[in-house]
Amino acid sequence: MLSQLAVIKKTVIRSMTIILCEELEKSYKKLQKKERKKKVWIRDWTARRSIGATCAIFKELYHEDPREYKAVLRVTPEQVDKLLNLIKMKIERQDTFMRDAIPARVKLEVTLCFLSSGISYRLLAIFFRISKSSISKFIPEVCDVMYEALDEYLQVPDNREWEDIQVGFHHRWNFPGCCGAIDGKHVVIQAPPNCGSEYYNYKGTNSLVLLAVVDHDYCFKYVDIGSYGRNSDGGVFQAFSLYPVLENGSLLPEGGFLVGDDAFPLKTYLLKRYPNEPTIVEKIYNYRFTRARRIVENAFGILVSRFRVLALPIQLQEETAIKMIRTTCVLHNWLRKSSLHTYTPPGSIDYEDIVNFTTNLGTWRSEINALPSIARSRINNR
Repeated sequence: MLSQLAVIKKTVIRSMTIILCEELEKSYKKLQKKERKKKVWIRDWTARRSIGATCAIFKELYHEDPREYKAVLRVTPEQVDKLLNLIKMKIERQDTFMRDAIPARVKLEVTLCFLSSGISYRLLAIFFRISKSSISKFIPEVCDVMYEALDEYLQVPDNREWEDIQVGFHHRWNFPGCCGAIDGKHVVIQAPPNCGSEYYNYKGTNSLVLLAVVDHDYCFKYVDIGSYGRNSDGGVFQAFSLYPVLENGSLLPEGGFLVGDDAFPLKTYLLKRYPNEPTIVEKIYNYRFTRARRIVENAFGILVSRFRVLALPIQLQEETAIKMIRTTCVLHNWLRKSSLHTYTPPGSIDYEDIVNFTTNLGTWRSEINALPSIARSRINNR
């Protein structure tokens, strides 16, 4: 009898020990799970968007100092409201149970701030209290929508518009028959992976070429973006999407022509200056030619000084960089047409002093160094 009780006692003790060990093991695993670092769905500081730049400093500038607001974003509060009404439906998202969507105004102000300053995504994330990944995702989207909303300001002219441009060059620059000035700029980028030397230009940087035709009023009438920086002058011009219609004479009105610098070939539709000036007539021609061609140089200078992301190496994918560049061009035209005196105030563009016969340089030259022009290099891909 005593031996049976001893066996039962040992069995109970063994069972209790096993149960206790299992419970201790479960408790230890639970403790490990609690101590394990949880994945962050959204950082706490990004959730406090109510004290971000849009709801804090930009709101104060909007109501109290519109001039400084315009200096930061390059557009006035009224223009931001107008632009927001044009694109709001396409960039706005619905709130979900998990989190609130980023407001359309915040997206627009982040994009304009990036274009006007070239500030990094990380600093934008801190200022606006939005994650860096969200910014990198919606900036290309907002650029696309803005370009579509304002595309009427960047279209190839029809015959009547070409004639109006000819009249403008005749009256303002004393160069009749001119339909525009053509030139190209290297926009410095971070070279894509495994690209070799395709983007490497004669300046020793990697770039995309922005080739544009500018009218008498410093507005871009056509832009072609994306040629490799290594291409020579002839290679870039022949890759120009308007090159075939220029060659067959179906683009410009009869007798119309473009003006370009020495980087471009001499054509019946593309005039250049005389390399030498042996006669008075040729000197006069070169003088008037230079006045007309200086338009495109000033247009690029204003573009870069207002949207300084173009003055810095763009560390984005090539497709995103192209979207961003064309958006700055259409914004330039829109602001040039809608706010002439605030976007380009007197003195910001090169002008001639007819009393002292001197040329006064525009203030954009002192604000920022212009992008390097396309010049003749040793590479000639015809």
